[in-house]
Amino acid sequence: MLTRLHSALPKRLLLTCALALTLTACAGTVDPEIRRLPERVELNGVPFFRGYANQSGSMALASMLAQQGVRVTPGLLDKPLNLPAGVANLEGSIQNVARDYGMLVYPLDHNLPALLTQVAAGNPVLLRYSDGIAFMGEPRYALLVGYDSYKQNVLLRSGMNRRTQISFGSFTSAWEKEGSWAVLVQKPNQLPAQVDRQRWLKAAHDLGQAGQEQAAAQATRAIDAK
Repeated sequence: MLTRLHSALPKRLLLTCALALTLTACAGTVDPEIRRLPERVELNGVPFFRGYANQSGSMALASMLAQQGVRVTPGLLDKPLNLPAGVANLEGSIQNVARDYGMLVYPLDHNLPALLTQVAAGNPVLLRYSDGIAFMGEPRYALLVGYDSYKQNVLLRSGMNRRTQISFGSFTSAWEKEGSWAVLVQKPNQLPAQVDRQRWLKAAHDLGQAGQEQAAAQATRAIDAK
């Protein structure tokens, strides 16, 4: 009996060590920049408009504008976005229409930590990703509104779903497939987290070029006061 107990102990110890190493390895796969952020964030108050039509472009932009206090619906944006005829040019149209509403469009770096940093600061991210499986995916505009770094997944307002959960790896692949495009739609006095001065000033210039000189000046004052 005693011999059997002693022979079982090393096996149990090995199993325990193996499990600990596995968990450590899994935790180590998270980017160090992400590990420095809060472990879990969800921006529950971000508005949501359902719909698959026209790659959900109107719905996603309406959600971002509504988040900034604009009273708008997706239907009011179809004509300015030239939908459905202009669905292939939505990336540019979304930015132009956002500026028409006096909002500054701030592009983000093409990596997941850059996106999650903004979400952790309370800023939903407007992006485009491939929604679907493998070759059956199609472009979809959506809002990144949360993440869980322990479970390694992101949370999207997308299509018909208010809370679409996707793993870090699957999301990154789907996002990269559509060009890794992601922006903030901000009020001119609302600076992003870890704001890049030159990028902000370029976005302010684009806002002024769209006929929003007063908003552009406000954006410039905001970064100068930082």
